[in-house]
Amino acid sequence: MTDWLITNAELVNEGRRFHADLRIRNGRIEHIGPSLTSRGDERVFDAAGRWLLPGMIDDQVHFREPGLTHKADIESESRACVAGGITSFMEMPNTRPPATNREALEAKYARAAQVSRANYGFYLGATNDNLADIRALDPKSAPGIKVFMGASTGNMLVDDPATLDAIFRDTPVPIITHCEDTPMILANEEAAKARWGEDIPIEQHPLIRSREACIKSTRLAMSLARKHGTRLHVLHISTADECALFEPGPVAGKRITAETCVHFLHFCDADYARLGSLIKCNPAIKTAADRDAITRALAEGRIDVLATDHAPHLATEKSNKYPRSPSGLPLVQYALQCALERVFDGALTLERVVEAVTHAPATLFNVKERGYLREGYRADLVLVDPQKPHFVGAAEVLSKCSWTPFEGHSFRSTIAATFVNGQLAWQEGRLDDQVRGMRLEFAR
Repeated sequence: MTDWLITNAELVNEGRRFHADLRIRNGRIEHIGPSLTSRGDERVFDAAGRWLLPGMIDDQVHFREPGLTHKADIESESRACVAGGITSFMEMPNTRPPATNREALEAKYARAAQVSRANYGFYLGATNDNLADIRALDPKSAPGIKVFMGASTGNMLVDDPATLDAIFRDTPVPIITHCEDTPMILANEEAAKARWGEDIPIEQHPLIRSREACIKSTRLAMSLARKHGTRLHVLHISTADECALFEPGPVAGKRITAETCVHFLHFCDADYARLGSLIKCNPAIKTAADRDAITRALAEGRIDVLATDHAPHLATEKSNKYPRSPSGLPLVQYALQCALERVFDGALTLERVVEAVTHAPATLFNVKERGYLREGYRADLVLVDPQKPHFVGAAEVLSKCSWTPFEGHSFRSTIAATFVNGQLAWQEGRLDDQVRGMRLEFAR
């Protein structure tokens, strides 16, 4: 393992921006300080005044392995992560077979150990009939329990009230929820089909998967969490109404927290006319007013975490008519740059973005020795050039699906380098495929 001395950097960490050097030894941050002198047995990396951030921790991705690897896999999507400055990810259980027991969960960890370029954690999925597996889960083995309280695939929609109550009561780890009310959605779908048949306009998507469906399900999750004192994290907030349900302030000490995703900060319903089903996702992208309210809630700390919900599908699948076009879009390669656009706009501070994409998920999930620029912590770092724009072309996409909703867009920053456990995994458009991530540890 190569040791490094990163010089002339502007570090952004724990609410501060300051100029310093950073020494990496044996994969960890050994020293942070001004004017560090090279020891001669390390490589020197001149940051040239660029921003040095802790690597992004994405707490919500779908990498499709096992069972759906024609769309994506752990190897391909972790490569895209590293190119985008994401050094750790937490992956969802709705694969085939789903990760709803210890054996399936550990099989994913074993596969990631072979191929993942970034650090990795995997959620255990809840079903209507795996309460025993949830109760038996080792709290150190997974970031949390994923509960689909809205429509999902296979057996992963938890819609039995008694089971749902018991999961919230007995979980040994945080509960992570997808909140949409299925009966509402189904009724809206039937009404749309009665009017348009198979030719439902894509613009109907945020009306079918309505704000009312989101609000009702989110309120239910929060009421169960308050009843049992559960540690609850509500995923991908998409409406202004839901933002108002959460308390502002730092993530530490909260029992109920919220997350939104980069596409809810970037797109709105006006973009369906241009991008169609390419931006079809669940919950749906809604209005510009929702987008602005979500951005404000993130700035206030009502929303604690900013992630991706990266969920690739092939372009041929997305091109189907609305009822058969799957929901989800690939995001990890450009997520951090997308978030930083709100910094350039003045809507978010750089310090707040770093808190939301690194510090907050590390704190929320008790991630051991990651998510901060601290001496002794793992050296997961991303170097951002805020002076170098990046035009997104299709040929550079590393996700297996080979497309991005950002094609043709120019971001105002570039991911110059990514370090994973002290290894230089990405530099100026080049990926080191020898780098491997590590299993995330949860200090519980």
